Amino acid sequence: MPKLCLVVAVMVLAVPVHLLAQETTAEVSLSPLATTGPKPAPITPPTQADVKASIARGVRFLLDDQRPEGAWGSAEQTKDLNIYAPVPGAHQAFKTAVTGLVVMALVEAYPTLDEATQHEVDASLDRAQAWMLKHAGGVRRAEMDAIYNTWGHSYGLQGLVRLYDHTPESDTETRARLREAMQFQVEKLDRYEYLNGGWGYYDFDAHTQVPGSSPNSFTTATALVALKEAEDVGVEVPRAMVDKAITSVERQRYPDFSYAYGEYLRMRPRYPINRPGGSLGRSQACNYALAVWDRPEVTEEVIKTWLNRLYARNGWLSIGRKRPVPHESYFQVAGYFYYYGHFYAALSIKLLPEDDRPYFQDHLAHILLPLQEKDGSWWDYPFYNYHQQYGTAMTVVALTRCLHE
Repeated sequence: MPKLCLVVAVMVLAVPVHLLAQETTAEVSLSPLATTGPKPAPITPPTQADVKASIARGVRFLLDDQRPEGAWGSAEQTKDLNIYAPVPGAHQAFKTAVTGLVVMALVEAYPTLDEATQHEVDASLDRAQAWMLKHAGGVRRAEMDAIYNTWGHSYGLQGLVRLYDHTPESDTETRARLREAMQFQVEKLDRYEYLNGGWGYYDFDAHTQVPGSSPNSFTTATALVALKEAEDVGVEVPRAMVDKAITSVERQRYPDFSYAYGEYLRMRPRYPINRPGGSLGRSQACNYALAVWDRPEVTEEVIKTWLNRLYARNGWLSIGRKRPVPHESYFQVAGYFYYYGHFYAALSIKLLPEDDRPYFQDHLAHILLPLQEKDGSWWDYPFYNYHQQYGTAMTVVALTRCLHE
């Protein structure tokens, strides 16, 4: 770790926890930068029928792509450019994360589908549920330096929440098993939370049992969203774990509500990846995570400003889409932030007043519909055999949130 990063880490760890809590709970006056920014050009909105048709094509791709054992994704399509992923742990985590996301997509798309497709989805979810209950509990830290299991715990947890919601209340036995599985994933997130709060997916420094490296703002946001959903269905979530994670994300936030890539970069606000163009994907996730945990600084105007910024400056994310090398694009954007950012943007729209949503829903659908591939999928970064699955799942969820109520 560079010397600057060590100094920052020492400074963070030296601050008493009660002072950090005071800092984040005090009244905060927002900078004008938080609620000013570019706005997108006017569009001709896609029809609601077009959105539903696109969702149906995405669902068809996911149904046809399910593995025989009930999961989605695999370690196939290897190439020299694939990221470091020690076997078998990394791929167990990736498969669990992708399967959780696909389950989320199928459950959320369910009301938009015709009866015949709903029957197919029910059968698919039964197979996915059996796989998750059998295998998701096996996700662990792959190596001392690779903590990809964070993704499996987080998105696996969201998938389990959707299965729980989709299961009839009368099926108490299945719901009890799903609740137990959710509690296990919560406990693992607690176990792998970083020393100074939040989560990341690497620990290249100390290789300690409690990860001592730098948490990432977006990984932490991902986990916080999953934990809130679990809490909302009655799963016990340790508040101390959540508070440390929230404080980590808030330490990484700049006055304009860009977020640092990770705590090790938070003292470099003009570093390209930390600037608004580099934070387009992260800001949506971080804002949403803090909002659902009732942080008052994330106001409706902040959410609207960053949705408009995502739409108006979408090119900065889009240039990186499908590039095979992480962070090779402008503002050091990696391709895998594209659908990730739009996924959390869609979730954020639901936090706005109902009358304000159609404008933001239409702009999001206008961006996503033309990017659908001929086979019905969406993908943004070549990643073994997981990219079409997570890209399609995230986009299907996003498009379900673009339907007017």
